[in-house]
Amino acid sequence: MPDHRTTDREVSSDLLSGPSTRLIRTVDSFHGDDWSVPSLLPRWSRAHVVAHLALNAEGMARGLRAVVADGSDRDALEPRTMYDSDEKRDSDIEDLAKAEPAEIRGRLLAGTTLLQEAIDSLPDDRREVRVERTPGGRSIRASAFPGMRLREIEIHHVDLGAGYTTSDWDPEFGEHLLDAMDKRVDGERPFEVRPLDSKRTWVFGSGESEYPVPVVTGPAGDLGWWLTGRPAPDTLSCSHGELPVIEGW
Repeated sequence: MPDHRTTDREVSSDLLSGPSTRLIRTVDSFHGDDWSVPSLLPRWSRAHVVAHLALNAEGMARGLRAVVADGSDRDALEPRTMYDSDEKRDSDIEDLAKAEPAEIRGRLLAGTTLLQEAIDSLPDDRREVRVERTPGGRSIRASAFPGMRLREIEIHHVDLGAGYTTSDWDPEFGEHLLDAMDKRVDGERPFEVRPLDSKRTWVFGSGESEYPVPVVTGPAGDLGWWLTGRPAPDTLSCSHGELPVIEGW
């Protein structure tokens, strides 16, 4: 297996431009009741998904701006966290999802711009500084934010259920998503993932298993989608019959 990995450290802010533009183009196609259509995520409408993407951009920008301020001669203007709490994050999404579509769209556009500016202003010597998702919660390297945002955009664009699918993802993103899922999937029994459109393979799970381990095949994007805990596309197959069980997102 090649040693190269499409890690968050290798994701440039330049890679966000195309996916962001495609997302906004889809959002701009929504009119009237299109916003209230259920998304592919349980209990969330399309308005909820777009609201989440807007607030996620704002949260990332807030954290990065604090990192930059920490490295200057002045005090940080904002907490070095993305969100004040999980409860506040959830309530903010609910509130924004109820707003007029023009406001939701406006917040998405503004948040996208703020985040791009925050990423571009991050000095090299601050890239390893960590930002907490919530106070006292999981911390994230500042350099990981472009990759995180790329996954948020591409995955939730599909979640909108508006015609954009995993087949629209660039092949490189499928591999990037599989790399990212390596940190998330840790089942009791290991299994191997062999995309049909990649020369690479991945092994997930850290427990003991009889040899040979199950091998799951399919397009890289569909495999990554399934590993996020979403329903398995019918393009996937497993050498042992049933696909391994993946915990929901």
